[in-house]
Amino acid sequence: MEIVEDVVIAGAGIAGLTTSLGLHRLGIRSLVLESSDELRITGFAFTTWSNAWKALDAVGIGESLRHQHYLTPSILVASTFLDQPASERSYKGHEIRCLQRRLLLETLAKELPSDTIRFSSKVVSIEESGFFKRLHLSDGTILKTKVLIGCDGVNSVVAKWLGFDKPVFTGRSAIRGSANFKGGHGFGLKFRQFLGKGLRSGFLPCNDENVYWFLTWIPSTKDEELEDDPVKLKQFVMSKLEDIPNEMKSVVGKTELDAIASSPLRYRRPWELLWGNISKGNVCVAGDALHPMTPDLGQGGCAALEDGVVLARCIAEALLKPGGEENNGKIVDEEEEYKRIEMGLKNYAQERRWRSIDLVSTAYMVGYIQQNSGKIMNFLRDKFLSRFLPGMLLRKASFDCGTLKY
Repeated sequence: MEIVEDVVIAGAGIAGLTTSLGLHRLGIRSLVLESSDELRITGFAFTTWSNAWKALDAVGIGESLRHQHYLTPSILVASTFLDQPASERSYKGHEIRCLQRRLLLETLAKELPSDTIRFSSKVVSIEESGFFKRLHLSDGTILKTKVLIGCDGVNSVVAKWLGFDKPVFTGRSAIRGSANFKGGHGFGLKFRQFLGKGLRSGFLPCNDENVYWFLTWIPSTKDEELEDDPVKLKQFVMSKLEDIPNEMKSVVGKTELDAIASSPLRYRRPWELLWGNISKGNVCVAGDALHPMTPDLGQGGCAALEDGVVLARCIAEALLKPGGEENNGKIVDEEEEYKRIEMGLKNYAQERRWRSIDLVSTAYMVGYIQQNSGKIMNFLRDKFLSRFLPGMLLRKASFDCGTLKY
C-alpha cells in the first residue's frame, strides 16, 4: 500500500527541519524522513551570523535560542607564523553567536507536530509516477509525494537523482569538539582563531559553560586512521597545539571523548551549481545536499537556515491559494498544480543559485589563504589579508532571506 503525502523532506538536519517548520507556520503539512533513529547532532555547534538569526526569527524560534547563547563581541586572530600581537575585530552592529546544534534541532523539532518526523527512514530510490514521485524506503515502505525536497546531506540520494556529482575532497580535514566547564570557563565571549604553518584552529564560547573548538589541517595518508578513534583524535590535536596559547589547550583537554569528531572537508564545485539542476519538476535540494562548503566563512549552517525560509515561502506560493486557503478538499487539476509546484521550485533555485555559488567559492578561497603553509602566503596573510578578511565575512553575513510572507 502506498502512502500519499503533499510534501516529503529527506533529512532532519538544519535545512530539512527549518523548511518543515516554515511550511508548518504557513499551514502546510510535511513529512520529514530521517535515516537515523534520532536527531543527528554531529558537529556540536556552529557560528551563527546575522543572516542566520534573521532566518530563525522568520520561523519564530530566534528569541528562545538567543536566551541560551551569548552574543560574541569580537574576534581575536593570532598568527603562529609571525611574532606579532593578535589583531581584534569588533562585531559591534552584528549578531554573532555560537549556536549548539543539539539545541537548534531540538527547538525546531519541538515546534513541529509530533507526527512530522519519521525516523529510521532512508530513501533508497526515486521513481516517476505521473505528477508524483514514488519513494522507496530502506524498510520497504513506498511513499508518493507531490513535492520532494532533498536535505539529506553531502551524500544526498536526491542530489544524485538530480544529476549532481558527489562533493569533492578539498585536501583538508577538520576535527571539531565541544567542552563543558561546570561552573564556568572564564574565557569571556570573544572568538579566538589561530592561523599559520598549515593549520587553522580556534574556539568560541556558546555561553558560560560550553565552548566549541575546531582544528583544520592537511592530512597525510597515515592520518586517515584517526577518524574513528576519539582517543587518537584528541592526542593528535594536542600535538598540533605547540604554538597555540594554553587557553586552547585547556579547552581541548576538557573535551570528553564522545564530544570529538573528525571529517574530511568537501565542497560542491561552483560550476556545478551554475549549470546543475537545483530543481527539476517537483524535486529540489537544500542545505548540504545543495551547497556543501568548507567551514572557513562559518556560513554552512547559516545558508541552510536561509534555504529553509526561502523554500517554504516558494512552496507555499505553489500550494496555497492567494487567501491562504489550501487546495485540499477541492477538485484540483493535478497538471496545473504540478506546474505551479515546478515554477515555485524554479523560483527557489533562481533565488539560491548565486548565493550558493558566492558562499562556496569564497569559503574555499578563504580556506586556501588561511591554511596555506607557504612562507610568502603566510607573510601576506598575516601582514595584509588579515585586515581584509574579517570585513568580508561580515559582508557575507548581511544577507536577508526575508520573511515567510508571500
